[in-house]
Amino acid sequence: MTPLRFLSAFVILLGLVATPALAAKPEIYTGTFSNIAVTGYDTVAYFTDGEATKGSKEFQTTYKGADWRFSSQEHLDMFLANPEAYAPQYGGYCAWAMANGDLAKGDGRYWTIHEGKLYLNYNQKIQDQWLEDIEGFIVKADANWPAVLG
Repeated sequence: MTPLRFLSAFVILLGLVATPALAAKPEIYTGTFSNIAVTGYDTVAYFTDGEATKGSKEFQTTYKGADWRFSSQEHLDMFLANPEAYAPQYGGYCAWAMANGDLAKGDGRYWTIHEGKLYLNYNQKIQDQWLEDIEGFIVKADANWPAVLG
């Protein structure tokens, strides 16, 4: 075998071995071309203000490999003190999709707090379906998470 053919075979084999590791999705949804969690919304504001509020680069931290933005230093500090209390369930992926064994983006504009936990959904249509049976969808989504990441 010529050195060039050997190198080509090695690169192909390396690609086959590395591909499964690359197929796994990240624990926190950030989109394809971004590293910002919750599409840039302040996760603490859902709990304190009851509304979706965009965060700022000025009040930003990194948690579980993603960048999280907040609307104030106070909200950033609250998140840093207890990130699990404010981070959305299922890493910010769509909760309804998770209940159906799928992955879809979660959008910070479509959210629910249920029993002290934040859930995101893909869009308003999916949010409306989610609201019809939150308890049932949570049971299904919990069973799928995190194995659905692959």
